[in-house]
Amino acid sequence: MKTIHELYKEDKPREKLARKGVASLKNDELLSVLLGSGVQGKDVRKLSKEIIAVLDNSFDKLSLDTLCSIHGLGPAKASQILAAIELSRRYLVSSNRRIVSAGDVYDELRGFAAKQQEYFLLITLDGASHIINTRTIFIGTLNQSLVHPREVFADAISDRAAGIIIAHNHPSGTLEASRADRQITQRLKEVARLVGIELLDHVILAHNGYYSFSDEGLL
Repeated sequence: MKTIHELYKEDKPREKLARKGVASLKNDELLSVLLGSGVQGKDVRKLSKEIIAVLDNSFDKLSLDTLCSIHGLGPAKASQILAAIELSRRYLVSSNRRIVSAGDVYDELRGFAAKQQEYFLLITLDGASHIINTRTIFIGTLNQSLVHPREVFADAISDRAAGIIIAHNHPSGTLEASRADRQITQRLKEVARLVGIELLDHVILAHNGYYSFSDEGLL
């Protein structure tokens, strides 16, 4: 493989970007532009290919330590890569809805309010309160034994969520929290504190409105 210095000028990543546009670059070429230079004994293209191999194999578990384990990649450049990935991710999700109130939750989940069965739902949120994902965790009458924290927080951890909102509908239309609703909320609140993911609200949905644990001062 040619080194970066042996490539024709028009084939170098930066020149290629200027001539053909950023979309024309391969993944390792994009990284070459981001890094700028390699290290002694390893040019930027070779270093980029090694980084791409790590990204392909363990992107979901990517960390500063993982990147720094690559020979020639120090904390400064590894931090640049992580920051670029996180910035891109935040912009990619910025078009999603942002949840700032229980009313926003109701608008997002309004379709479940008229369901004839109870649906227990999870909304995962990033640090800017944009929705990452919305999932149905359980269908049926709620009780503490059926709604297990593991089912809730496994998805939240997988999404790398900063916070979560739980919600469920009351087919009866009653907008009051039952004893089971309160027990489930308290249990999940305790687990949220342990895992470091904030439980922002528990919203009860009905065809005629909603009940918010947060608005009622119960969180």
